[in-house]
Amino acid sequence: MQQLAENVWVVEGPCVPFLGLPYSTRMTIIRLDNRQLWIHSPIALNDKLLENIALLGEVKYLIAPNHLHHLFIEPWQQQFPSARLYGTEQLIIKRNDLDFDGALTNNPSEVWPWQEQIKQVLFTGSPLMQECVFYHPMSGVLVVTDLVENFNPSGFNWWQRILAKLTGIVAPNGKMPLDWRLSFMFGKATARQHLQQILSWQATTLVMSHGEIIQENATQFLRQSFGWLIKG
Repeated sequence: MQQLAENVWVVEGPCVPFLGLPYSTRMTIIRLDNRQLWIHSPIALNDKLLENIALLGEVKYLIAPNHLHHLFIEPWQQQFPSARLYGTEQLIIKRNDLDFDGALTNNPSEVWPWQEQIKQVLFTGSPLMQECVFYHPMSGVLVVTDLVENFNPSGFNWWQRILAKLTGIVAPNGKMPLDWRLSFMFGKATARQHLQQILSWQATTLVMSHGEIIQENATQFLRQSFGWLIKG
């Protein structure tokens, strides 16, 4: 468990196979003012992780930010039955076996129990996937899932490295995977609106589920990463 800022931690999990590549997993924990824990993209549970979690506070909110990040949700719900689970509408349809407490949307009438401490926007414009992006103003930490991937190439073998470079997800120039980028053909205007909101937060640290964390010039990195959208 690594502390990135006051009340913000990341925890590295095991790799999972996806499209022929070993995808690292990472969970982000934000401790709210009442010592309740907001947990983004939960990773595989183990005894050591449970011990560390218990030292931080009470697990209250489990966040499944897009329809791909759900593999470890069920054991977390079993371990923390009083925790509240939130996911995108796409995931709620996909995993109707899970008990969700709410959908992550851009509905302005929605009231999120963490909204005074964590901002959010649902990044849309693609039929392929939606992802909820979160910002913690007190720490300057922006949390994304697959919106940006920034893998260290040393984690791949030779052919995986070629594939990762072709899809644009290799550090230090990581970005949204190519297939997802291409799916915004008819939704770039919507996506730009969401991106402008994200950029306006002026994050100093960028945490993503897959790849190297950006701890300096995070907003500049995002502008470069989304050059395909800004220029398009």
